[in-house]
Amino acid sequence: MTEENETPKIILPDDTPVDLQKELRLSNVQEVLDELDKELIGLKPVKTRIRETAALLLVDRVRNKMNLTAASPTLHMSFTGNPGTGKTTVALRMAEILHRLEYVRTGQLVTVTRDDLVGQYIGHTAPKTKEVIKKAMGGVLFIDEAYYLYKPENERDYGAESIEILLQVMENNRDDLVVVLAGYKDKMDTFFHSNPGMRSRVAHHIDFPDYSPDELLMIAKLMLADQNYRLSDDAAEALLEYTKRRMKMIHFANARSIRNALDRARLRQANRLFNSTSKSVKKIDLMTIEAEDILASRVFEEGTLDMDGDEGADIKPQEPIVDS
Repeated sequence: MTEENETPKIILPDDTPVDLQKELRLSNVQEVLDELDKELIGLKPVKTRIRETAALLLVDRVRNKMNLTAASPTLHMSFTGNPGTGKTTVALRMAEILHRLEYVRTGQLVTVTRDDLVGQYIGHTAPKTKEVIKKAMGGVLFIDEAYYLYKPENERDYGAESIEILLQVMENNRDDLVVVLAGYKDKMDTFFHSNPGMRSRVAHHIDFPDYSPDELLMIAKLMLADQNYRLSDDAAEALLEYTKRRMKMIHFANARSIRNALDRARLRQANRLFNSTSKSVKKIDLMTIEAEDILASRVFEEGTLDMDGDEGADIKPQEPIVDS
């Protein structure tokens, strides 16, 4: 029996054990997993699935070294969730993990949408799709809002042609290209239901939950720290209240909405300092976002967004938000 804290071993035909933890260190995958923990607040179920996938690939690589041959695991993925929940960031780190474990030749991530794949006239879609695939080959192709590839209501739509090409590549070149399809969960469910061939080729489905208000406050502090800013205690309370209100309004995009709010708060802070009666400012003044810089948002007027530069300034009514 293996003791609880004992490092798992695989026994070779000649009884030589392999230390999986050593294999993990040699692959440098742990560095990527640690970086993912630093970059993203929360998302425990997502991080668990990524670690499980990394463990599967690591064990598979060790099996190959021992001549325990098996079919290469299917690595195409579906990332579902609302905008601003970290799907692109996780895809980037997944590309690094696949590269370090030698499942793809490069660690590149190529991010595209329907417009990059589908043409507007006969004979235009195939070369566009094939060019994107050629660029992504050897790495990871991230297709955001993938459900827009399928538009059955439009008989003249060329998205189906792009899907057919992708299906062939996902099957025939799965040892040299990993495809990640991303978007809102309900729309992705409909997309897979309407495209059984695509569903059968995607083995890993990962759902990204929305952040809680407290998690978004932690994210805000990290964002500000990266730019040498900080929140005063009162500003932190104001931002938490702002977040709770903003989450109930249209076009909320998790971390992206918080980033937009902080950009607006920085503008207000700069204007406040500029118009101050004081002739000089200290370093701490230049760094600190105060409560008044948050409370001036129109979000505190019930049901109103700061469309002149705060939340949703670049979003038209009913326009879909591209995930990040």
